[in-house]
Amino acid sequence: MELKTRIWMTGALEWYGYVGDQQMFLGQRSFPSPLEEGDEWTTEIGDMFKVIDGEIRLLGKTEPPRKFW
Repeated sequence: MELKTRIWMTGALEWYGYVGDQQMFLGQRSFPSPLEEGDEWTTEIGDMFKVIDGEIRLLGKTEPPRKFW
């Protein structure tokens, strides 16, 4: 699958990308790698994403996942 969205990882192991024309945080451990068509995930801040037609798309926001220490 050819990914049409430009993505990159920072030195802090955080994934970012351009969704539309806006730079967005895509996640850390929640980011699926390698990406495949139909992959879905929710970031630590509650943004929900899905790969549709080779592009990462923002589906909406939800309550962030709870962390249990």
